[in-house]
Amino acid sequence: MTASKSLRCRVRYVLLLLVLGCTISATADDRPNIILLMGDDHGWDETGYNGHPHLVTPVLDQMAATGLRLDRFFSGHPSCSPTRVSVITGRHPNRCGTFAPNFSIRPEEISVATIFRQAGYATGHFGKWHLGPVKAESPTNPGRMGFDTWLSHDNFFELNPVLSRNGGPPEKIAGESSEILISETVGFIKKAIAAKKPFFAVVWFGSPHEPYSGLEKDLALYKDVVKAYPGKTVRLTSNKTGKPTTRSLGDVLQERYAEITAMDRSIGQLRDWLGEAAVRKNTILWYCGDNGTPAGGIVTSPFRGRKGTMYDGGIRVPGVIEWPAKISGSRVSNVNTVTSDILPTLCEIIGRPVPNRPMDGISLRPLIEGKMIQRPEPIGFWSFNTGNARGGKPYIAPKLQQGTTPLVKMLGGRYTRQFVNFHHPEIRDQDFGGVRVLLGNRYKLIVKSRKGKPDTHELYDVRKDPAEKQNLASSETKVAQGMKKRLRAWQQSVLESLTGADYR
Repeated sequence: MTASKSLRCRVRYVLLLLVLGCTISATADDRPNIILLMGDDHGWDETGYNGHPHLVTPVLDQMAATGLRLDRFFSGHPSCSPTRVSVITGRHPNRCGTFAPNFSIRPEEISVATIFRQAGYATGHFGKWHLGPVKAESPTNPGRMGFDTWLSHDNFFELNPVLSRNGGPPEKIAGESSEILISETVGFIKKAIAAKKPFFAVVWFGSPHEPYSGLEKDLALYKDVVKAYPGKTVRLTSNKTGKPTTRSLGDVLQERYAEITAMDRSIGQLRDWLGEAAVRKNTILWYCGDNGTPAGGIVTSPFRGRKGTMYDGGIRVPGVIEWPAKISGSRVSNVNTVTSDILPTLCEIIGRPVPNRPMDGISLRPLIEGKMIQRPEPIGFWSFNTGNARGGKPYIAPKLQQGTTPLVKMLGGRYTRQFVNFHHPEIRDQDFGGVRVLLGNRYKLIVKSRKGKPDTHELYDVRKDPAEKQNLASSETKVAQGMKKRLRAWQQSVLESLTGADYR
């Protein structure tokens, strides 16, 4: 896709804003500041407030006790890159071909950061990007997606991370990674305040993604966990070689939980600083995970499945919104909400239109105001069969898709990441395959494709059966058929976007 065509798409969006009577420039006013926080592979139950038997997360617990706790919050996909696209665009990731980890976003997508920058906000990204390389020449780096400044990584990172500042050469920064990101975020906010601009910051932590590591003070909190799972082992990445290794489950969990506690503490440092700077009251802090807990760390979840699956263990994640100016006291919501809701919610809050293209998220402003008791539309989830995409014409030149920031985990013989995205000019019958889901207020339909065999259907009453044990597809046939029809229609819309129709 040429740079000129991408520029034309962005120009059309700016013209849309002008037609709607919006101005591009703005100054600090009563609109809120916004900080989006995301843990990497942080599952629903891995917080103190959700009853975890080991974890110490006092800051997230306090946020849940004083803000809006979203008990049925879902990631847009059971893996990282796709979910992050849903946050950035408000759309299902399959619409732009971000099917799985290391599939990039497309340059024509309209980012929430672009919208906020056009509204006069200072915009910054800190941490994991994973939507394409962060290097300067990448057409999908944070700067091309609307961020004024960034200190970011192509993928994930551990202690002493190697990060790129504004697309420059990777540099190693000594320290605990979550605290490094928060320190950078605070510096960014200070500059925004000095410039009298509202701020929009996206902080995507590298924790608690494996391989794990932790500070001694955090590891000490979980010394009893080491002996709590005798005789059990897990496979994960070796911090020494970057290749798979087998280790004691207790040792692994000690390190994983140490990372979560360090992340929690860093969020507390941010909240404290916002209070000292007298900007916390009108700042929205929105925390969530990007997918469920992976196999090597999931031992206490009450849900079926794990990262990579469409059961709730793979897509149900922590979700908390704190906004002292508008949310007072403890509130708990059981309304179905999802990461694609973030963009439309924030757009409505600051009075900006959502992009004029198919959206999958909805505004949760009524929920924040206590006026929404159930979701008006179901949520669609879909793991696209990537075999139907690979081999197509590259959407972005492969050289521009080569990452530069190294990480511990080796993939394809490299310690850096190579991204892909492909043109998909026409819709074929096989494109409707993969595991797809429609989640309504009561029922959840899961459809799975098997090569050479008929599709299988699972239907769960997730309000009565949150563990998804009793398949009702054969007894509630009318419900299943109705949901199947709606799911197919939604897939059709997504595939039309995948062809590039939204950019024309």
